[in-house]
Amino acid sequence: MEKRKVLNFLPYMIVVVFLLTLFNLNGAGASKNISYDELQKVLKSEKVNESVITVGSNVVEVKGSYVNDKKVTVLFSSKIPSTEAQVDEIISLLDGAKVSVVDANASNIWFDLLGSILPFLIISGFVVFMFNRMGGAGGNNKAFEFAKSKARLEGNIKVKFDDVAGADEEKQEMAEIIDYLKSPKKFAKMGARIPKGILMVGPPGTGKTLLAKAVAGEADVPFYSISGSDFVEMFVGVGASRVRDMFKKAQQTAPCMIFIDEIDAVGRQRGAGFGGGHDEREQTLNQMLVEMDGIGDNNGIVVIAATNRPDVLDPALLRPGRFDRQITVSLPDRKGRKEILQVHARNKFLSNDVDLDAIAKRTPGFSGADLENVLNEAAILAVREKSNVITLANLDEAIDRVMMGPAKKSRKYDEKTKKLVAYHEAGHAIIGLFLEDSTIVQKVTIIPRGMAGGYNLMTPKDEKMMNTKKDLVSSITGFMGGRCAEEMFFEDITTGAVNDIERATNIARDMVTLYGMSDLGPIKYDSGNQSVFLGRDYNSPTNVSGQIAYEIDQEIRKIIDGCYKHAREILEEHREELIKIAESLIEYETLTSEQIDRLVKGESIEGDFAGKVVETSSIDA
Repeated sequence: MEKRKVLNFLPYMIVVVFLLTLFNLNGAGASKNISYDELQKVLKSEKVNESVITVGSNVVEVKGSYVNDKKVTVLFSSKIPSTEAQVDEIISLLDGAKVSVVDANASNIWFDLLGSILPFLIISGFVVFMFNRMGGAGGNNKAFEFAKSKARLEGNIKVKFDDVAGADEEKQEMAEIIDYLKSPKKFAKMGARIPKGILMVGPPGTGKTLLAKAVAGEADVPFYSISGSDFVEMFVGVGASRVRDMFKKAQQTAPCMIFIDEIDAVGRQRGAGFGGGHDEREQTLNQMLVEMDGIGDNNGIVVIAATNRPDVLDPALLRPGRFDRQITVSLPDRKGRKEILQVHARNKFLSNDVDLDAIAKRTPGFSGADLENVLNEAAILAVREKSNVITLANLDEAIDRVMMGPAKKSRKYDEKTKKLVAYHEAGHAIIGLFLEDSTIVQKVTIIPRGMAGGYNLMTPKDEKMMNTKKDLVSSITGFMGGRCAEEMFFEDITTGAVNDIERATNIARDMVTLYGMSDLGPIKYDSGNQSVFLGRDYNSPTNVSGQIAYEIDQEIRKIIDGCYKHAREILEEHREELIKIAESLIEYETLTSEQIDRLVKGESIEGDFAGKVVETSSIDA
């Protein structure tokens, strides 16, 4: 490592030595040392402009300058015996010149030396500065380090498994990797080969990077982290060179761990793309394949990669010997969400009324990053209110902010629009209350957030691994509740149901084309890949005929119409309850599940809002 640093500074050292030598040669050529006789001739024949006489105990040094016939300034110096007669003679010959007399004993050799080398030091520093400027601001952009790896080495990782919650099975899978990094000889003795690569797959924010750091922290080994995009450059071959350099550095510190985030940026399937693909990316991928399980041997190096799109990765990257173990880091369940909240609440002051289990129940589908963001938003709100603790109201508002954005209380409703939104949201709430297999209403509000004029916070009764046909039909029926309420009470419809219609249509289409939940039978009519992978999916022929496409549309319409009819029947049956909820929303703007249950039972909720000021707010007409 030290040798490499010396080699990097070698060009600068050569330039500095060259400049110093050049200045020394120039200085030596401009000044000449003459004898006493020659000094007398020069003083008699030439007109000396200025001179410095340094008087010592034994020797007197005379320095001066004059202009010769060629108009060139000549510097001279001479030493003479320190006698009074000779000094007087020299001074008399210097009549008319500017003479300075210096005591040799009073001069400091170190100041003289500094004065002579200071200009060279300034010039050398300027040269080094210019070299750095030409090389770029970052170390990796320098000409001598362009092909070096950008992997960042981190030692003494503080993250442990205790800091990773909601991923118990994933941590168990990683336990043997930690054991291998600590004592690889135990596995070698048994003849076992530890997986060289582990691919972590999961939605964004589920803690893949955090889990990888925790493995390095538990094993107490060096941790190299890099993003897939750090390999790719506009110059062909640079990415492959950086891969070689990364594994070379890792070998020097083995056992160690390499973490590659967003590996799909460089590991996409080869040959997929218009015009034959991307040469730089494919060469980088080829080099990574060779380094992981090719000609060379990289014992003691464990590669962990993370991606959200395993379907686009090259098959050679996923075969045994490379990324031969795939771990799915999924969204946490209710128990996992509570544990994550407890981890992120360590440094926060929560009020006594805060129940993290209830917060976990209200946040299905939230990732670890979302939950951390909820607590952070709640802490910010507490600071804004100048409170010493985070209250339940802060957490409730934080969940709404993360899901829908901040409330837009400054935007005013007109009475008609406010009534429309209230009845629309009340229609959703009634379906959630009285439809079997539907989700549970947690909160209803007509305060606008994001693009919505109001919304229902609804959570499933039980978190399931899979949905039944009844569950999906109930979801579509719930989405139809808002549009049905508009038609029932206003004999008109609005654009407020656009998101409901879109989500309902997507579910119905998936029921027909993916899940086989229609009269067309258990046949898959869709590829299931919503994102076009250029070169592989763009020109792929459709697998349905025109007749089948027509029948698919008919089945989707049949499902939507049936759910719409059922939603209308439920709302007609519970018309009085719908009116109570809608009128309460117009008056109070936000209702909780407990308040809605009391309204349906015929109880009053006025006491809940006693002493509170209700702010009128909503969208423009």
